[in-house]
Amino acid sequence: MSEENILLVGGLWLPARAWSDVVTELAGRGRVAVPVTLPVGRDDTLDDQVNAVLAAVDAAPGRTVVVGHSAAGTLAWAAADARPDRVAKVAMIGGFPSEDGKKYADFFEITDGVMAFPGWVPFEGADAADLDATARAAFAAAAEPVPQGVAQGVVRLTDDRRYDVPVTLICPEFTPAEARDWLAAGELPELARAKHLDLVDIDSGHWPMLTRPAELATLIAAL
Repeated sequence: MSEENILLVGGLWLPARAWSDVVTELAGRGRVAVPVTLPVGRDDTLDDQVNAVLAAVDAAPGRTVVVGHSAAGTLAWAAADARPDRVAKVAMIGGFPSEDGKKYADFFEITDGVMAFPGWVPFEGADAADLDATARAAFAAAAEPVPQGVAQGVVRLTDDRRYDVPVTLICPEFTPAEARDWLAAGELPELARAKHLDLVDIDSGHWPMLTRPAELATLIAAL
């Protein structure tokens, strides 16, 4: 059994506790996983969130598997960029790493210095199909607004050794075949340069840590 540490990094609006069922499921498989608490104060920046992930990597004994959900695939990739000798593998769930010089997640309106959860209309369809009304209400109630300095922060990647770090893309609301098409079309340039890329499927919407924690834990444990 691998003894590498597992760090779990949530995407936009997700508090660290969103991983609690996955952590429990991984414990049942003999693996210890630690959710990273990202700074989400109004004045926090993308650099602050990257540094929080790096602090978790540095605090863990040995090498680390960094799992990033959605936009946080970029945070996981930034960890591989900054710590290519400490990050054993990166897993991305339903998201892709941004390129150097691109904004992190400037997707929705900024009001009073934050990008609040925009409601469910932008996510109707495959993204949220497996979230019932109760789950949607719980998600919205727990959603943490994203600071403007995070959403509009500029991604910085400097070390090409990140491409040596193995990557697994876990495909929830899209299929591995669709991801391969996007790669072939040049739409995922960072992943296209990864030397070791695996694509695996999970039958879920965009938030499998909430709707398919056992299945997601199985995939993460197999990394």
